[in-house]
Amino acid sequence: QVQLVESGGGLVQAGGSLRLSCAASGSIFSLRTMGWYRQAPGKERELVATITKGGSTNYADSVKGRFTISRDAAKNTAYLQMNSLKPEDTAVYTCNVVTFRDYWGQGTQVTVSS
Repeated sequence: QVQLVESGGGLVQAGGSLRLSCAASGSIFSLRTMGWYRQAPGKERELVATITKGGSTNYADSVKGRFTISRDAAKNTAYLQMNSLKPEDTAVYTCNVVTFRDYWGQGTQVTVSS
C-alpha cells in the first residue's frame, strides 16, 4: 500500500503562483511515476504533469511553460510549481503515484480568481 499526503492548494489571483506537494510513503520501492491530475466542475479529470523515476517529465499542453513538476527522491515527494495561474486552472488537483497499480491522493482545491 502507498499513502499520499498532499498540500499547497488554495486561493490565488490570476497571475499568481502556488506550489503543490505530494509526499508518498509505504510500499514505494516499486514507484514508477508521480504526477498530478486535475478536475474542474463539469469536466473530466485530465493529466497535468508527470515525472518518472528517472526524471522524465510530461505536461499537458495547457500548462507547458507555466507549471514545473519536480521530485525529491530522498523524501519521496513530488512538487508542482504553478506560475502565471489562470482562472481556467481552477480545479481539484490530485496526486497520482504508479507502482504496480495507481494510487490517488485526496485532492486539493486550487482556485484562481480573475
